[in-house]
Amino acid sequence: MSKRIEWTQVRVIAAKEFRDRLRNLWVVAVAVIFSLFALAIAYLGSAQQGAVGFRSIDVTIASLVSLVIYLVPLIALILGYDAIVGEKERGSLELLLSMPITRFEILMGKYLGLSGALASATVIGFGAGLLPLASQLGANDLYHYTGFVLSAILMGMAFLSLSLLVSVIAQDRIRASGVAIMLWFFFRIDF
Repeated sequence: MSKRIEWTQVRVIAAKEFRDRLRNLWVVAVAVIFSLFALAIAYLGSAQQGAVGFRSIDVTIASLVSLVIYLVPLIALILGYDAIVGEKERGSLELLLSMPITRFEILMGKYLGLSGALASATVIGFGAGLLPLASQLGANDLYHYTGFVLSAILMGMAFLSLSLLVSVIAQDRIRASGVAIMLWFFFRIDF
């Protein structure tokens, strides 16, 4: 007989992971990086054509895409590579597993908490980066930009799931970090 998933347990683990990322200022640092890049690219994205300043949201999104396909997967892989193996090395995973919580609930809680941290950093960063340009954007521009930010979050969540898989399989944090970086190179190299 299988045990039902206790979503309150998942929520507790997710909230703890999210708070831990806020406490060590990870979310703030990534949000600031995304803000600075979004603002710089919005103003300098069409500098190759000889024009500096905000031209259109399409040019900004096109310039940001090349940044996002490198930066978001790297951040997601770094965020999750030690989620499980790090707990195992610190001895806190054994404590968690001694409680009435399943392995799936722990994994799901960690994934949701880390996804929330990644999504928050992405939304805050890319939102604050274009805040100075809000008066120049129309509803259609905001719709396209929102779609871009959502796709960046979904890509980050996909890479976060890979990093959690690495964290579950790896024997120690050093190997997990090495595999996470190799995964990033594997997915970033164009064949």
